[in-house]
Amino acid sequence: MKMVKNFKPVLLLFFIAGMISCKKDIDYIYGVNDTTVSQPGVNKPNVKSTLEFISIAYSDLFGTSIGAGDLTDLSLCYLAFGDKKFIEDLIIRNFLNKPGVIIPSQAAMAADVPAFVQATYRKFYNRDPNEFEKWQVVNYINTNSNITPELVYYSFMTSDEYRYY
Repeated sequence: MKMVKNFKPVLLLFFIAGMISCKKDIDYIYGVNDTTVSQPGVNKPNVKSTLEFISIAYSDLFGTSIGAGDLTDLSLCYLAFGDKKFIEDLIIRNFLNKPGVIIPSQAAMAADVPAFVQATYRKFYNRDPNEFEKWQVVNYINTNSNITPELVYYSFMTSDEYRYY
């Protein structure tokens, strides 16, 4: 019995210590406003139709519109094939290998890489690159001597962003 009497004050002491040690956290408010960061023109919600994709790609590379017969033939091939990315890749490769394609020379690209990158973004994405994009592409071209304007055009035209407007 004596042990039970001594147990009650110890239990009461632990209960009081527990109540004193539990304090509510203070919420700090710093007054910082939420900010949404985005670049104008990057959010492109609409996918180009088959005819738009083919005709825009042709006009981007040749500076003229594609003939109706060629457009019909390519769109039929596009619609008949199951893997759309693969057929887009073949169409772009076909265009890049045709005579009459308008692509800057290797010397013109090497003479002013930042201007080439800026012009390429405007041509294919209808926007200016942000600073990181510009630095990344310029740095990649400058550090890899085997990069040609054809490869840069191919990579831009087969990207997901090129498929949207």
